[in-house]
Amino acid sequence: MRVRILPAAGAALALLLTAACGSGSGEPKLDPNKLTIYSAQHENLTKPWVEGFTKDTGIQVQVRQGKDSSMGNQIVQEGKRSPADVFLTENSPAITVVQNAGLLAKVDQSTLDQVQPQFRPSTGDWVGIGARSTVLVYNPSKISEADLPKSMLDLAKPEYAGKWGAALTGADFQAIVAGMLEAKGEKVTADWLAALKKNSKAYQNNIATMKAVNAGEVPMGIMYHYYWYRDQALTKEGSGNTKLHYFKNQDVGAFVSVSGGGVLKSSKRAADAQKFLAWITSPKGQKVLAESKSMEYAVGVDSPSDPALPPLDSLQAPKVDPFTLDGPKVIDLMTKAGIL
Repeated sequence: MRVRILPAAGAALALLLTAACGSGSGEPKLDPNKLTIYSAQHENLTKPWVEGFTKDTGIQVQVRQGKDSSMGNQIVQEGKRSPADVFLTENSPAITVVQNAGLLAKVDQSTLDQVQPQFRPSTGDWVGIGARSTVLVYNPSKISEADLPKSMLDLAKPEYAGKWGAALTGADFQAIVAGMLEAKGEKVTADWLAALKKNSKAYQNNIATMKAVNAGEVPMGIMYHYYWYRDQALTKEGSGNTKLHYFKNQDVGAFVSVSGGGVLKSSKRAADAQKFLAWITSPKGQKVLAESKSMEYAVGVDSPSDPALPPLDSLQAPKVDPFTLDGPKVIDLMTKAGIL
């Protein structure tokens, strides 16, 4: 745990980072006079967003950093007593858990209107702030492009046993499975997970998956796109021997996960919280995302992403209302399959 003070146009900006998101006495104390953000987003994106917002508005912000599911569950446990004003996620299932607990306020319509319709839930209780695409990373020296699966569902077939890996216990992979559950239903998803238990290799995270493919440990891996593009923009040490395959055709393997942002009903700084969501989804805030080198997709109307990325509309992602993604059900199915 550490407390970092970041300069932002002369205003003191406190960024509180915690190793876990429990409410233990060892956590840095939150200042009730500052806008409090619970963030499961990556720091390399949250930090420039917060700095830009404070520079433009003078509103001081503090961030408690954590992981998607644990932070969402913490907010539910805290309920109306939560000190959080804003919740930012990497994947939408975590914020849907908070929404289903009745803890989110409606997002201002003007903010919703700044985001492309497919990247905001039908309920309007939260809003998309960024997006990431599912991809198949593969090593051409271990498997040819012609031999790649036509669908992510094909990875359950015997011929791919032991030939692919993923960060099975991570929130990213669970969000991908949630997309499958919504698109294909419980039986297809449960059967796929049962085969996955036998066919795949488990890795700690997306980066470890990519590095394993790069090293030839497995021919293929399922992950999100931006890890590959980040590495490609730097040394290519973890991805130089690999390529990306996009399933497209509205396949479950073309799922695009939406990062969410919402305002807590219990917020005592609700107006400032709404301003923050408005700022990060505005053209200025989405430009910060595009220039942050996070390599995530901008979701604002007419907001371009990093030019290295294939355009979002070229990915042919399945159409999924992000509100419908059922994280708890996915955990239940993965537990029954013996993965969790």
